[in-house]
Amino acid sequence: MEKVNWIVEGMTCSNCALTIHKFLEKKGLENVKLSLAGGDLSFDMNGNITQDEIKKGIAGLGYKVVNPAVKEEISTGHSMNKHLRYLLICLPFTALLMLHMLDTWLHWHWLMNPWVQLALCLPVYITGMNFFGRSAVQSIRNGMPNMNVLVTLGATAAFVYSLTGTVLQLGESYLFYETTAAIISFVLLGNYLEDVSVHATQRELNKLAGSQKMMANVIAFDEHHQETVFPVENVDLRSGDLLLIKSGELVPADCKILWGDASVNEAIITGESLPVLKKAKDLLIGGSILSDGTVKAQVTAAYKDSVLSNIINLVKQAQGEKPPMQQLADKISSIFVPVVLGLALLTFLLNYIFLHDLTASLMRSIAVLVIACPCAMGLATPAAIAVGLGRAAKQGILFRHAKSLELFKDIRQVVFDKTGTLTTGEFAISKWQLTDSGISPEEFKKIAFSLEKYSNHPIAKSIAREWKTNNELKWKRIEEEKGLGMKAVNANGDRFWAGSIKMTEQSGLNGSHNVYIGKNDLLLGWIDVKDEIRPEAAGVIQWLRSKNIRTILLSGDLQQNCLPLADALQLDEIISEQSPEQKLARIAAFHAEAPTAMVGDGINDAPALAKATIGISMSDASHIAMQTADVVLMNHGLENLPMALSLGRKTYDTIRQNLFWAFFYNIIAIPIAAFGLLTPGLAALAMGLSDVVLLINSVRLFVRKL
Repeated sequence: MEKVNWIVEGMTCSNCALTIHKFLEKKGLENVKLSLAGGDLSFDMNGNITQDEIKKGIAGLGYKVVNPAVKEEISTGHSMNKHLRYLLICLPFTALLMLHMLDTWLHWHWLMNPWVQLALCLPVYITGMNFFGRSAVQSIRNGMPNMNVLVTLGATAAFVYSLTGTVLQLGESYLFYETTAAIISFVLLGNYLEDVSVHATQRELNKLAGSQKMMANVIAFDEHHQETVFPVENVDLRSGDLLLIKSGELVPADCKILWGDASVNEAIITGESLPVLKKAKDLLIGGSILSDGTVKAQVTAAYKDSVLSNIINLVKQAQGEKPPMQQLADKISSIFVPVVLGLALLTFLLNYIFLHDLTASLMRSIAVLVIACPCAMGLATPAAIAVGLGRAAKQGILFRHAKSLELFKDIRQVVFDKTGTLTTGEFAISKWQLTDSGISPEEFKKIAFSLEKYSNHPIAKSIAREWKTNNELKWKRIEEEKGLGMKAVNANGDRFWAGSIKMTEQSGLNGSHNVYIGKNDLLLGWIDVKDEIRPEAAGVIQWLRSKNIRTILLSGDLQQNCLPLADALQLDEIISEQSPEQKLARIAAFHAEAPTAMVGDGINDAPALAKATIGISMSDASHIAMQTADVVLMNHGLENLPMALSLGRKTYDTIRQNLFWAFFYNIIAIPIAAFGLLTPGLAALAMGLSDVVLLINSVRLFVRKL
């Protein structure tokens, strides 16, 4: 199933996003995700409709689809914001129209002429209708009226009322051209300020995206095998290309160092500005900076498959998702415009019945139309989510789903895997011993290496690293059994295995060793390794305990290996010697008791990560664990766990504050406008500023202490 990623321009409120979302779902498209903050749209094609037809359908709704690459070129070209452009057109005419209200001091009597006012208002009205009116008509035509319907009706009502007074010469009391101009200009001003604020909510993601496209120095060889270096754009790089990266340059793609060493600033991914020493065989992340040194490296991932590109795509997808709190706001926003139209009509009728004043009744109903804006409700959650995800990405915390930010508020217990999570995973062989099988030490080491080199388990990696040999055994078939170890068959049909005590069928073994090596039914020997506790683990556990969050160790390792770790870290509970199935059952039981987060990094952790309320994986974890987890802590980032939890809770608090403001604002503002305490012009300004207040509150997440 083809995945499509576009950018949609022209959305001004949550109703716009809902309109597009409903249209795509009606066409049978699946996994539709649309971010109001960034305009990013993604969905899965179903084969029943072409991309061109979808683009035409979205265009028919009044919006424009652009290619992400084109959008990036436009954004780097410093083109003027469309709302600002329209505002600058309208502002001079609106200012002159507003000045006639000061005629007592200015004595500009020519501004009192209704035809002069019409001439000044006409450019503003035409501009406003070109922007708001077209969108309003298209939204009504598609049965999904948006916020622009309210602005269009309010401005048009004031304009037609004034035009009637001008043509029929009904007097100054019928002239409200400045109201028409003020509504259009102030709404444009509000939209522009909103755009600026939304851009601020996206700034951390924009920084990451801005680091994607760059030049790369590619190493090639001519017909005489002479090395030459030539520049290319990193988007054209492919896996296997050779690069020359010099001091001060950005790393253009994910790559592996072949020659040289350097100090690398990986702050763009990890949030840590201190340089990290990298040498031959170490990996470099695209977008990081070589602070000092020169290296030759081989590209390991194409542009679209790089760590940075995947992070940006995951954050964008997460921004397009709707957490639980957004659902209520969406339901209200979807019916808001028809409800406001009804309230405006009711305002007009009641005021006319009691006041018998057509002008006052019309102005109050226009004020209701303009002041009631569903934008704030629609932006309440996306704005906070955008900031939360952006700050998390900067700190090396990658949320795969937006709902995870909200779910963090309920976490009452955290379950940890042992190896590679609470410990460094950098094992060293402490001792080993052969049985009386007659095998030589060299042959034993060769068998162990040949089996363990195919495993991603930290213990297996350490054995393969220490006992590496070029004279390895060749297997006819080899596989890894989750939670047990490696099994292989050679060309002669002999079975070899390496793993826990559960893999050997011999009796009388105490099971106190880490790895057992065997051939067929014969035990060849055992290996013990030692592992160090992560330096940051104690601080993380202490922080969790200070927040009354239970800490639990859930490991497949032996009880005697888990006890020293649990005692050192003062964990609340220890559960050892668990298979993947048993881990899954344990997490299910914990999840039933209270919201539970699971932190793990191995293949055997993947089912448990998927079952937990929130699954948290380390960035150096197995691929399946990272794909299953809801949150990925980059760069051995266990120390970022408290920040992830705090950021989730602060984001939730911000969403609640935003929703409170949005509902409170509309509940208070509509009656004020209905009772004539707010002119239409001021209503337009207040409507725009309400969104800005909400967005400023969201942007506070960038600087709030976690």
